[in-house]
Amino acid sequence: MSAHAEPAQIRFGTDGWRAVISQDFTFANLERVAQAYAAYLSSQPKDDQQSPLVIIGYDRRFLSDKFAERAAEVLAGNDFQVVLSGEAVPTPLVSWAVREERAAGGIVITASHNPPEFNGFKIKAPWGGSAPPETTAQVEALVDTQAVRKADFARLDVHREKLAVANASYRAQLASYVDVERLRRASHRVVVDPMHGSGGRWVESFLRGGALEVETIRAARDPLFGGVNPEPIDRNLAPLKKRVGEIGALLGLATDGDADRVGAVNERGETMTMHEVVPLLLLHLARVRGMTGGVVRTFSQSVLTKRIAAAHNLKLYETPIGFKYIADLMLRENILIGAEESGGIGVSGHIPERDGILNSLLLLEAVIASGRTPSELVREMHREFGAFYFNRRDLHMPVARGQSLVGQLAAAPPANFAGQAVHALETLDGVKLIFEDESWLLFRQSGTEPVLRIYAEATSVAKTNTLLDEAERISR
Repeated sequence: MSAHAEPAQIRFGTDGWRAVISQDFTFANLERVAQAYAAYLSSQPKDDQQSPLVIIGYDRRFLSDKFAERAAEVLAGNDFQVVLSGEAVPTPLVSWAVREERAAGGIVITASHNPPEFNGFKIKAPWGGSAPPETTAQVEALVDTQAVRKADFARLDVHREKLAVANASYRAQLASYVDVERLRRASHRVVVDPMHGSGGRWVESFLRGGALEVETIRAARDPLFGGVNPEPIDRNLAPLKKRVGEIGALLGLATDGDADRVGAVNERGETMTMHEVVPLLLLHLARVRGMTGGVVRTFSQSVLTKRIAAAHNLKLYETPIGFKYIADLMLRENILIGAEESGGIGVSGHIPERDGILNSLLLLEAVIASGRTPSELVREMHREFGAFYFNRRDLHMPVARGQSLVGQLAAAPPANFAGQAVHALETLDGVKLIFEDESWLLFRQSGTEPVLRIYAEATSVAKTNTLLDEAERISR
């Protein structure tokens, strides 16, 4: 940013502030955001049990470690003690550490599943989850209201020992939540794919040492993520699908760039959508484990989640897309599971946060406990609750154009779409067209990147694709 350039406008999206490295995501702009966050924390009422700590972690993206150090300098310059990770770590570990250490808050330098050229600044709240919209709005409003204050990093005590303690308790939590010993005893093969992200060998580390054969691919750091976005969806999982098929694995498990989201591949080498994974996890928790509580689905989640909740007399909540809305409900209500279409899942008895490491282990537990393959489990679920098939397409376009299209559809919704009568219209987050058989199509402008997302779930794969084809045609 030159001396005469207009400072970049800072806007927090669905989960954090994200921008392209060296364009808007610069050290100068990071300092502005970190100072605003420090000002926000300083303005909050002090909890007698709360420590003036800020936990800072980072992912494996380009310069993430250096951006994290700069954030630490600013927070320390504002009289906060800083706990800074010494290596890239999963985002849920930072959230866990914030709660365990009773910290004032946390920062993760990550752009999660965004393309490699992005980086980002996620805020973690004291309870160990994503900061709610009211927090990020206040931080936004405080940008440039104070001069940046920095300490010299070379002189900082970054209290890494506190993160080591939180790391140990986090591992103990996951090992107690999932029946790890049962998983290790199973005579199966499993492939894990962290997509070069900060999940690394975390999942494998819980599963080694027994009859279960575990192999991790794409475990090494690569800031370019092997040429794909580190989002565990079908088009990015070719190496995982291939390896599952090659070795005859029962299941493939994937985590995104900062390991808070989960993805999966069945024994046939086919990607499982979250519209299969989440309902299967819900059935496992409710039927096999006998757990109860509310069920939260975001606006793009499955009809099956709704039907399974109803069949088990579990209260259903629906929220806009973004895990912060689920986390808010998890703090206020007894929630069994909350999930979004993009692989973010929170479960009862853990932090109100997405956790790709825990959910990888939990999905493996669900499959092994059933004695069936993943595809058999999905077929049984479809027989009982109805067959629905999901897909999504991402159309790259300027934010304003995507917003305009969504606005036009909301103002003048079609009576028919792709040869089907539109039964209802919902506008909780974007525009959703609902058809007679509960099939649906959703148009939504991304909150984190210049992408219009179109989602569809229908009673056949052909019908899903027809809806998406027509949606893509009218969006061009």
